[in-house]
Amino acid sequence: MELIEKLFEGLTHFGWQQAVMIVVGLVLISLAIFRKYEPMLLLPIGFGCILVNLPLATVLQNALGQDQFLRVLYNAGIATELFPLLIFIAVGAMIDFSPLLKQPVMIFFGAAAQLGIFTAMLLAVTAGTFIFTPEGGPIFTLREAAAVGIIGAADGPTTIFVGHLFAEKYIGALSVAAYSYMALVPVIQPPVIRALTTKKERMIRMDSDINVKVSRPVLIAFPILITIVTGFVAPEGVPLVGALMFGNLIRECGVLERLSKSAQNELANLVTLLLGITIGSTMAAEKFIQLDTLLILVIGLLAFVFDTAGGVLFAKFINLFLKKKINPMIGAAGISAFPMSARIVQRLAQQEDPSNFILMPAIGANVSGQIGSIIAGAVIISLLM
Repeated sequence: MELIEKLFEGLTHFGWQQAVMIVVGLVLISLAIFRKYEPMLLLPIGFGCILVNLPLATVLQNALGQDQFLRVLYNAGIATELFPLLIFIAVGAMIDFSPLLKQPVMIFFGAAAQLGIFTAMLLAVTAGTFIFTPEGGPIFTLREAAAVGIIGAADGPTTIFVGHLFAEKYIGALSVAAYSYMALVPVIQPPVIRALTTKKERMIRMDSDINVKVSRPVLIAFPILITIVTGFVAPEGVPLVGALMFGNLIRECGVLERLSKSAQNELANLVTLLLGITIGSTMAAEKFIQLDTLLILVIGLLAFVFDTAGGVLFAKFINLFLKKKINPMIGAAGISAFPMSARIVQRLAQQEDPSNFILMPAIGANVSGQIGSIIAGAVIISLLM
């Protein structure tokens, strides 16, 4: 009888905020199913959002005296930082660094496209200056601002990892912003690229170096070397870089083919599924519908815009000194949204000239962005820990 009373009590706590969040969950599911925007992430995130905002969810959990299964997943995978690191192993096993090693200059575009991280961090730390709050003073601390800025890494696992360290109370907003905007990269990037380039620039052709071969010893040595260098430069970020490079070493070593395929498929699929629904479970209405949360979503969007702009403008700057010009759209592929951003650049190039094929250089920049985002996160962790 007491349990029934508690359940009816739960219905009285269902308000417009919970209704809004359920609608948000439905929107995410719709984007996943009907627009095919990162369905493996947005669908479980949307469903988790609905689950956590149902009127009886929390009351039933308390009445039974046990943790809801979503809380168990959060404690096991997010609070321990296990899920992001497992995702990095899977991503590392998927990445082929050959396009980057064929054209090492692309690493600079991966660095330039991290502009959004530091721009967003600056916007977050100064937000209290421009927006009035009843408490007065800054809205975000320096560490929280760094966690907001890392959305600009365009890398969900890095965002979760840094967010858990520096701004755990915002982990839901940070994760949703990172993964949602990654899914919306095909919508966000093209207008920015077109605004900053001319038709002539978008038609520039580039050598793809298809015939250049990268030796197996180089491919094996690369992840080991990057991990060692990171250990000296930004030791606090070794778990991030180490997990990614370990996955890549499994891929390139040539003696763990079954493990490599398992990491790319079973591990990636299972952890992504659990990560998605766990992120959705952090979107409780009482935590999500607040001024600072909405600011995180806005600043996160601007971070992706500045990422794209930073890469394109850097390429245009480099072209001032080159006889053989670089297609400035390559700079936009320097963000970590792999391989979506490279495909977007290729599509835009072929819209201007159907015979223009710049996918391989774009992939090189995109892969460098994956490394650049993780190293940027590692540096921020090392500076602020």
